[in-house]
Amino acid sequence: MANIKSAQKRVRQEKKRRQVNLSRRTALKSAAKKVVAAVQANDAEAAQKALREAEAKFARAKGKGTVHANTASRKVSRLAKKVAALNTAAK
Repeated sequence: MANIKSAQKRVRQEKKRRQVNLSRRTALKSAAKKVVAAVQANDAEAAQKALREAEAKFARAKGKGTVHANTASRKVSRLAKKVAALNTAAK
């Protein structure tokens, strides 16, 4: 355990930040699963709505530094590709 007061404060801050990041990463996974579930159910409208929500969550996580920018972009891109494939298959 840290002996210096500023180091003790830093440990407390890191605990809080870890919980926030953990929560945000869990929300990202859930949002991505909703998109995939909607695509598998062939529900284009629900998939589009879920994709918009997932994109917003990934953008926020990227901005806060929870996930790397390239990781967020890659995952959103893959989800968008699935939704686009569903839309073209439906037409």
